[in-house]
Amino acid sequence: MSSVADDGLATDIAGLRDMVGQRIGPTEWTEMTQAQVNQFAELTGDHNFIHVDPERARQTPFGGTIAHGFLSLSLLAPVTQLLEVTDAATNINYGLDKVRFPAPLPVGASWRGSAEIAEVTDIKGGVQAKMVATIEVEGSERPAVVAECIVRFYA
Repeated sequence: MSSVADDGLATDIAGLRDMVGQRIGPTEWTEMTQAQVNQFAELTGDHNFIHVDPERARQTPFGGTIAHGFLSLSLLAPVTQLLEVTDAATNINYGLDKVRFPAPLPVGASWRGSAEIAEVTDIKGGVQAKMVATIEVEGSERPAVVAECIVRFYA
């Protein structure tokens, strides 16, 4: 869904611990479209009018349609991929800790993602990185998503 700026980080498993506190990103600004929101609604079965009915949504405090929270959350995938661990055989999204949706992501608005490596711990066969990732909305004081993403890198 988004293109990625050349603001990623690369390291090996041994050096990942030294990356704590490093910022990753941001991605390029990308517009959220009604077509994307409609596709997400079709895939998930979530057809709440605030997402798919622009006329009715104009009458709400949002003034128009907004992306689903879970659609906004999924925008973090390319952000976590900005961290390249060169000697990892594979990596997986292991899960999320704290997730918040402080502000909506309006259809027609531009968003971008970034993260900070908060913690690196050893796991069997590799390391686990916790990244505090954010989806910001251009012109908004508050982000659309803030989440603690956990990614495992296996040797």
